Amino acid sequence: MAKITLSKLRHSYYPDPKTPEDYALKEIDLDWQDGGAYALLGPSGCGKSTLLNIISGLLTPSDGAVLFDDRDVTNLPPDKRNIAQVFQFPVIYDTMTAYDNLAFPLRNRRVDEATIKARVTEIAEMLELTDMLHRRAAGLSPDNKQKISMGRGLVREDVNVVMFDEPLTVIDPHLKWKLRSKLKELHQKVRATMIYVTHDQTEALTFADQVVVMQDGEIVQIGTPVELFERPAHTFVGHFIGSPGMNVLPCEMRDGGAFLNGVNIPLEGSDRHETGGKTEIGIRPEFVGFDTVGLPAVVSKVSDIGRHCVIETMAGDVKVRVIVEDNPPEQGQSVHLNFQPAQTRLYRDGWIASARRGK
Repeated sequence: MAKITLSKLRHSYYPDPKTPEDYALKEIDLDWQDGGAYALLGPSGCGKSTLLNIISGLLTPSDGAVLFDDRDVTNLPPDKRNIAQVFQFPVIYDTMTAYDNLAFPLRNRRVDEATIKARVTEIAEMLELTDMLHRRAAGLSPDNKQKISMGRGLVREDVNVVMFDEPLTVIDPHLKWKLRSKLKELHQKVRATMIYVTHDQTEALTFADQVVVMQDGEIVQIGTPVELFERPAHTFVGHFIGSPGMNVLPCEMRDGGAFLNGVNIPLEGSDRHETGGKTEIGIRPEFVGFDTVGLPAVVSKVSDIGRHCVIETMAGDVKVRVIVEDNPPEQGQSVHLNFQPAQTRLYRDGWIASARRGK
């Protein structure tokens, strides 16, 4: 296990990059503490896999350094970094039994058979593979094959970090929740440093203690799942986290307040930057309600998804989503929207600008 430091890291696939747009990874400074559970979250093409390949040693960065426990490993190959990686598709030997697959990384390092048996038995119990240890991997289901692949990454006790590159992509949806829970349970037991790469917010938020949200090769926000949901640092995070995502609404700043369609919308706190920039209001649908006064709107769509209803309304030409648990209004009904002030953020040029009262 190791603390991982990324220092002034940049990477371009061009031989002679000249502009920031030439870089797949723009400058990144990041510390991951020993034994933590982390996730890299973002859409396809944002730089997640590039960053993972740099940490693993499959790529050498254009600039900057990778350190394990303050030791520079930037130019070391993967086999010198003591890492384990679990990929989208199971990396196992179909002709071997589950036991031999799990034992292979240890046998490759000439570990004695007694230690191998103890370690394989322990990992198999954690992954609920004990009953199939002596079956050939070729005859197992995709989720059990991926469990074996995960076990191969966890069976070694000398690894600095275990990295998961979208490991649930090929797993049936009804089994994903079970494997997500199992991964979290495994981390709590083995306390290895784990990095989980995904574009799926549910996977990231249920696995990680800290989530790194990426966009266009940059880190937009680092935080706990609660922090990302309740206080997105950027409108991109607000859009990307949540289902549906945050309402991001254009507003005009004047007379010391924020106005949408001429209606004053109370914010969580006063704005310290009075002029300049594109201003927007950010509020999650969970914190918008219906009232007898407020922002006038018309219901354009009602979606009942079981545990609650998602209501789409139009305030003029601005779409505002609302989540209600019961008594939804009807399509075409005129309503007034009420925003919870403590959950109503102000954003300037995409970044959060409103300050908490008293700070």
